[in-house]
Amino acid sequence: IERTSISKARSTNTKSSAVSLTTHIASHHITSHCITSQYINMSDIQKKIEEIEAEMARTQKNKATNYHIGTLKAKLAKLRSELLNGPGGKSAGTKNAERGFDVTKSGDTRIGLVGFPSVGKSTLLTTLTGTRSEAAAYEFTTLTCIPGTMKYKGARIQVLDLPGIIEGAAEGKGRGRQVISTARTCNMILIVLDAGKPLTHKKIIEQELFSFGIRINQKPPNVKIVKKENGGIGYQENVLQTKGMTNEVARVILKEYKISCAEVILREDITVDQFIDVIEGNRAYIPVLYVFNKIDSLTIEELDILDQMPNYVPLSSQHGWNIEELMQEIWDRCNMLRIYTKPRGQIPDYEEPVILHSEKSPTIEEFCNRLHKSIMNEFSHAVVWGRSAKHQPQRCGKDHLLQDEDIVQICKKTGGK
Repeated sequence: IERTSISKARSTNTKSSAVSLTTHIASHHITSHCITSQYINMSDIQKKIEEIEAEMARTQKNKATNYHIGTLKAKLAKLRSELLNGPGGKSAGTKNAERGFDVTKSGDTRIGLVGFPSVGKSTLLTTLTGTRSEAAAYEFTTLTCIPGTMKYKGARIQVLDLPGIIEGAAEGKGRGRQVISTARTCNMILIVLDAGKPLTHKKIIEQELFSFGIRINQKPPNVKIVKKENGGIGYQENVLQTKGMTNEVARVILKEYKISCAEVILREDITVDQFIDVIEGNRAYIPVLYVFNKIDSLTIEELDILDQMPNYVPLSSQHGWNIEELMQEIWDRCNMLRIYTKPRGQIPDYEEPVILHSEKSPTIEEFCNRLHKSIMNEFSHAVVWGRSAKHQPQRCGKDHLLQDEDIVQICKKTGGK
């Protein structure tokens, strides 16, 4: 009886092992098949992109070919979006794309250091923030995102040392998607370049950021596209278009994106690429400053050549040269303002100013919302000292425009008034 039970148990275990092995093999086969098919789809998309780019290179640019070039650019933008996010991917950097590094956002402004390996990003982070980031003579020393915080004019600015990127980063090479996804969350990007290496690195980084939906030193186009249920395509030009946009080009691009009924209003002179960016609706418009590091290895004549470039700061992070000018450029380009708070009956708090970001002068209401959104519910008036006040002090309402280093005292309603 014991032998019979043992033999039955062995046969049962053998059958269950065979079933589990068969299931494992089948699941492994399905997974490998999915990966293979996904790889084939990606290679097909890349092949189509290369074909369209070759056709665009062969096509002469003139008024007669604007329609054809617009069609090609629309197809190219859609294919690149699919390449980044998979079939049906709407936008670069969304949940379908590879996630960036998990770094908690802190401080008043976030700055990202982007560049090729071994250009001095880690040394620059250490010089700016005092945070220790490993630096060595070999490439790819930094393998993850290293955050640091620097304090300038009372503002706490978070600086991210991102791993070095390579050509093809937007397609995922060398963890490039993670790097650029994190760069999209920054208020400003510093492209760190080695002053002793060719400027082709600058063009490569610009192209990688462009492919991932980051528009360098640009503002969103003043274009309005309103989708409708019927009525076809309505097209209006408030400004004369001289960069290739016409009624026919707009219609063919909208058709490529399967938009058959919409109202298009162009309020400025734009290119075909800018019109496609508006349709995509996922572009990040981020200010960029070019930091030419290691200038201690250049001659005066070479520095004079670099001085002809716009939006650049030469420095040496190892010797600490020109760091103050870099910090001032960051302050100016991020449009930061300092507003000091003054409690009733006390002196102003000059140690911890409220930092506002605004291209125009911010209002009292924006200042209150920066402190807490519930303040405006009990807001009565504000007392302001500083350059924005006509006399010292001045009683102001919520629409008063503030200037840098103003002192503000908020007064709440009393007695239900």
